[in-house]
Amino acid sequence: MSWLWTTEDMIAAMAGRPFGTLPEGITGISIDSRSITPGEAFFAIKGDRVDGHDYASMAMANGASLLVVSEARLPAMGRLTVPMIVVEDVLAALGRLGLTSRERSRARIIAVTGSVGKTTTKEMLRHVLSPSGKVHASVASFNNHWGVPLTLARMPEDTDYGVFEVGMNHPGEIRPLVTMIRPDVAIITTIAPAHLGNFKNIKEIAAAKAEIFEGLEPGGHVVLNRDNDQFNFLDRTAQSHGIEHIHSFGQHAKAEFRLAEFNGSDDNSTLWLTIGGDTLEVALGAPGRHIAENALAALGVVRIVGADMQKAIEALATLRPEKGRGKRHRLVIGGGSFTLVDESYNANPASMRAAIALLAASEPTGRGRRIAVLGDMLEMGEYAQKVHTDLAVPLLAAGIEHVWLAGAEMAALKESLPESVHVEYRENTDELTDYVLNSVAPGDVLMVKSSLGIAFGKIVAALLDKFPPFADTQREF
Repeated sequence: MSWLWTTEDMIAAMAGRPFGTLPEGITGISIDSRSITPGEAFFAIKGDRVDGHDYASMAMANGASLLVVSEARLPAMGRLTVPMIVVEDVLAALGRLGLTSRERSRARIIAVTGSVGKTTTKEMLRHVLSPSGKVHASVASFNNHWGVPLTLARMPEDTDYGVFEVGMNHPGEIRPLVTMIRPDVAIITTIAPAHLGNFKNIKEIAAAKAEIFEGLEPGGHVVLNRDNDQFNFLDRTAQSHGIEHIHSFGQHAKAEFRLAEFNGSDDNSTLWLTIGGDTLEVALGAPGRHIAENALAALGVVRIVGADMQKAIEALATLRPEKGRGKRHRLVIGGGSFTLVDESYNANPASMRAAIALLAASEPTGRGRRIAVLGDMLEMGEYAQKVHTDLAVPLLAAGIEHVWLAGAEMAALKESLPESVHVEYRENTDELTDYVLNSVAPGDVLMVKSSLGIAFGKIVAALLDKFPPFADTQREF
């Protein structure tokens, strides 16, 4: 049996004590009692809303081979006659296990942060490195104080490439995470006004992202966006940390991994990458210039870590957008179909502009319309009204004539759009959902985007529930 961890190693790493008859090892780690699979260990983490200890019996019923619980909660679990490792603090114990995982690993470790494109770049790296070795990467957006140690602790010992996403909402949050990850390569995708309400200005956001330099392994590499206004600041900051290997990507003439040309369509795109004196043609299975820019960074990492470049390029042709991050659905309606572009996972001014550009490049059919379905961008603080009003500029430049809005902050955009734009505004997501379901028409292209807290995923789910997928064998008349 191939164990992720032997229980002996777990106990030593976490400074825990065994309780009951423990199995020899575990096959995985879970913090969700609902999705745990037989053979995994359940870590009873106490979160902001729920305490994992309250779900310990469910975890065992679903096949957990052992529990990791806190000493303080052990008396309340007296009726559970199951194997346990008892620790002082479960989250801290998970962190220690993550640190041990990093220490035992010989993998090349890559960490990704940035205001936009973290998850997309992380998934792209998983995709392009897989032909060259065994890749372990963060699940979904596990990029915070519990997601990073969980991802580290789940990393198999024989991993060749580890890819970690690192997020933050406030200064000082990246520092402890990157200290655990200790990357060989650190990427900052871009700096943009995300979580602006928690910072004085964009320079402070850049400084917070630059914390990723502090955990870089000696002799490590940094990959920066040369097209971003904060490049010079990040470059100087990296040098001040003694980092010698600083690389750049983008359209800038001096970018090491340079976008020489881009050609996009509704469903895919082609880019020409200049790297090391060579120009390479790269077919991408996903649309959007912003995706192409992420691909530059990913292929730059392939070169840095010595993975197979040709196989990486071939892999990009099969890349598909993730749910909530540009995934496209063609759905049947009436005697035809419409296209849904699901950008509902999250939003800030930069990603909104990228999504609007994606909509502008999409071609409606027949009498169809390009429709931007937009919800509030959260955590903008005192800048909220301005950043929402400013969205009028890219919408008008893109020629988007139909804009459907919901949320308190989007009222500012409604007021800033001219009468030539057909605007529908509702106060909340549920009301807009009803309107969307009853107003979409054959040939339309709908792009749905908002911050996660506005729950525009409901709109996407309702559309997918009401309208069946369009099969290639169907004909439109």
